[in-house]
Amino acid sequence: MIEGRVLRRFDPWHGSLCTCPTKYSLSPYTGCGHSCLYCYISAYIRDPFRPRPKKDFLRNLSKDLTRVKPGQLVSMSNSSDPYTPPEEELMLSRSALKLLLNAGMRVLVVTKSDLVVRDIDVLSKGNSAVSITVTTMDEGLASRLEPGAPSPEMRMKALEKVSSAGIPTILRLDPIIPGLNDSKDSISEVIDRAREAGVKHVVSSTYKARADSLRRLLSSFPELESVRDLYRRGERVGSYMYLPRSMRKAILGRVRSLVLEAGMTFAVCREGMPELNSVGVCCDGSHLTFRGKLLLAPDPCGSDEIGGFGGGNCV
Repeated sequence: MIEGRVLRRFDPWHGSLCTCPTKYSLSPYTGCGHSCLYCYISAYIRDPFRPRPKKDFLRNLSKDLTRVKPGQLVSMSNSSDPYTPPEEELMLSRSALKLLLNAGMRVLVVTKSDLVVRDIDVLSKGNSAVSITVTTMDEGLASRLEPGAPSPEMRMKALEKVSSAGIPTILRLDPIIPGLNDSKDSISEVIDRAREAGVKHVVSSTYKARADSLRRLLSSFPELESVRDLYRRGERVGSYMYLPRSMRKAILGRVRSLVLEAGMTFAVCREGMPELNSVGVCCDGSHLTFRGKLLLAPDPCGSDEIGGFGGGNCV
């Protein structure tokens, strides 16, 4: 797998809890204007909430694609949202989609913006799927938690429009934060609306705290101060603080039951609980990028990296 100028191997740290398939990560922008309180990019990106385009991005992507065989999976993006506000004018992500799909790549768009609807015409011409994050349907809570992002209902309407166009959609219900969006009613509301929107697969995870993001979160939600103690009693995974395992499993088990009842598949993200994942799916939903093809392999993530399947260890 090449390491290009802008096409980079996902999870270069080889995180032990990551069950994603082998894939490339592509970010047209550095920084993200959605300014979510829980965002982890502030730990390693300067001016994290000031989005700016990468220099010579499209030229570098074109060069990288000459070295990559068709059929590879590209996730856009795993760091800075590809539909961060400047994209409306700059259209770097739209141009990148054209290059990727024309080169025969499979593309998984990961976003928190309804702007992705603009590019349905491009996405419908290749092997693609769209994943949109919705943490709550409570507009007031979302505006405090994700101040620069479109409203939850706008994101759900985007999922509905993308699904209606025949492009598979995924809901990311994460992060789940104790005391904010972990109640059964809150989770049910998101899942029910996603089912109505035509979502095929749900990915969920609990909030993984870092010192900087936890500080932002508690500054805006001082009533959550007791959450700090929960994380102190939890697990350390690298530089992240996790909730106690039993608590995480209870929360995610609740989500799983509601998702399966709604007729969708389910997976967790970086939780170390692959037993919760639906059989035969990729945790990130990238199995849905094989549109119009019959998957004969029992594990759509686990075989030939070049010939189509990802080469990862999804369960």
